[in-house]
This record gives sequence, structure tokens and C-alpha cells, in this order.
Amino acid sequence: MHTDVPSVEEIKQLALHRESPSLSIYVPTSPISTETEISRLEFKSAVWEALSKAEQDGLSREASQSIRDSAQGLVSDQRFWSYLSNSLAVFITPGQIRTYRLPNKLGSHLEVSDRFHLKPLVRAVTFPHAGFVLGLSPNAVRLVEIFPDSSPADTRIPGLPRTIDEAVPGVSEERSQLNRGTASERHKVRLQQFSRVVDRALRPLASSGDTPVILAAAEPLASIFRSVSSLPNLAQGVIHGNHEAHSDAELAEAAREILDQGYREDLGKIRRHITDDYPRDHVALDLQQVARAATFGAIDVLLADIDAHEPGTLEESTGTITFGAEGTNTYGVGDEIVRRAMATGARVLAVRAEDMPTTTQVAALLRYPV
Repeated sequence: MHTDVPSVEEIKQLALHRESPSLSIYVPTSPISTETEISRLEFKSAVWEALSKAEQDGLSREASQSIRDSAQGLVSDQRFWSYLSNSLAVFITPGQIRTYRLPNKLGSHLEVSDRFHLKPLVRAVTFPHAGFVLGLSPNAVRLVEIFPDSSPADTRIPGLPRTIDEAVPGVSEERSQLNRGTASERHKVRLQQFSRVVDRALRPLASSGDTPVILAAAEPLASIFRSVSSLPNLAQGVIHGNHEAHSDAELAEAAREILDQGYREDLGKIRRHITDDYPRDHVALDLQQVARAATFGAIDVLLADIDAHEPGTLEESTGTITFGAEGTNTYGVGDEIVRRAMATGARVLAVRAEDMPTTTQVAALLRYPV
């Protein structure tokens, strides 16, 4: 399976795009190479349908040909179609084409507007199932990177010791400060020193934002490391036991279970805030109210149903919604809310309808009432 999931920053850049026409095409795909022809034909058909709509609205012959050439180049790329994931997102404008092979199973969708349809793409970064497993024991330190739907891989970063002896050389008998304690106490101090060295080496991972680090260690080292670690992205769950007894694949499987549990708990907490816990003037469920809040930068957390689609426009300064027929002069109202929320620093979670706290297509926790 081959994926190229965009970063949140990439999606934010896509959200700033304005050019007419902008084609957004989502196609279900399969990582099995013998099943890709159906997806390729569906993509080709979607492009021709999109061009037909755009040409009816006055698309120039030159721009139309540019889009056809870009699309045909992708259709003809046999190697590309031999290495797919579960979904394909393609964004095309005259002169440019961008593709993302996604692990999420998304439905077919086509939109022609002056901006890209991004809500399904946001789903790929809502619960990414990616991170690092830190295997920690006195005899071995191991960092395994896990990916959404591909094999894990060992990785090394500068300064990460391989053993406790490399991190904390054996203590001399003359070090009377440590010799005052028992052997057990001296061993605990050494484990603390070891943990601090490892933690310092891992600090560059903190710059990766929300990418979690899952600890795999036995006691007492697991608790000691957690007590000294400064990593903000250290996951709450721990893979207990000696990591040396497990393969990379086994650690990745255990890590995904921890991530799944964390995602469920996180989503459940947000749902409770929306339905029960938050002051009611800091919760927005009405589509117009959420649109207004997104426009004013008032949204802290936004849940959006990735499958809900209602065409229209949002007034730039007030967020007032005008519903309209599907066409090149409209776009998904919910998608535009997502776009504006992301632009003002909101946390956006694109979820399925069954994960929404209400029957509305969007729900928001607000920074302040609007």
C-alpha cells in the first residue's frame, strides 16, 4: 500500500487556493494492482464530467485543454496506478495537478468550483494512525516509526543512546554521593539519568506537532521515563513488557490499538463537551451560527460530517449562508466552514455521521460567544 498523506500545513495551503475552475475529485481505490483499472476509468470519467460542467459555464478552450493534458498524463502513468492506497484525491487547475493517495476509505465525489473541496482530505489527518514507538530497556533503545497502512521502520536520531551503558557509563565506587544509598536506590538513580538522556534526544520529535510517541517498556523503567519526560506528545498508553521480545510489526500493532483507544477517548470527550459539559453559549450546532463563528475566528474545536454536502456560498465578512444549486459558482457550505476554521487555528476533526454528537453536519466548541 502506498500513501502520501498531506500535512495539516499542506491542507491549509490548499485551503487558500482560489482559481476557477478548480476540480476536486475523490475516487475509491485498492492497493491490489489488479483492481486499479476501475479506479482509473472512474477518475477519467469524473474529469470529463467536470470539464463538461466548466465548459458550460464559459471555460476557455485553452484552460480546458490544459486540464485535459494534466489529467491524461495521470491516466497514462501506469506506475502511479500500480501503487495505490484506499482512496485517491486529485486537485486540478489549468496548469497544475496534485494527487494524494489516502489510507482512509472515502466515497466518490466530484466538485467544480473556485476552490478545492477539502473536507474528505481533512479526514486523513484527523486520526492519522502514525507515530513512533520508543522501545526502552537498559540493554536496548529502539525507535520504530509507524505509518497508517504500511510496514513500520526502525529509525535513528542523533544523540539517542543504544544502551544504558552508552547513555550513563558505570558509576565509579569513588562516587560516594550515590554509594550512600542501597543498590536498588543507586539503580533507580541510574535509570532516571538514562531516561533523561533518552528524553533529550527525542525532543526533536516534539516539533512534529501532534505525532504521538508510544512507550514500550517494562517496569520500573516505564514509570521512571514517564516521570522525567518532557515530551508533550508522549501517549498516555504504554506497551508493557520487554520490547526486545517483539518485532517491529508487533509493536506497531500494539501501538495502533493504543492510538485507537486514545482517539475514541478524545472524540468522546469532545462530544460530551458539545452535548453536556460546556456553557451553552460556547457551543454552536446551527449551521448558520457555526458559519458565523468560523468567519469571526471564534471556533476552538470543530466536528464536521465528511459526507454531508450542501451547496451554496458564505459571505466573506459575515459568514451569512446563501444556499444554491450545485455549480461552478457554489461550493460545499460545510467545506467552507472547515476551511475558515482551519485558517484561524481551530482544531478540525472530520468524522463520519455516526460520530457526530447531533444530527447536524457541523458542531463547534467556541472560544467566545458569537
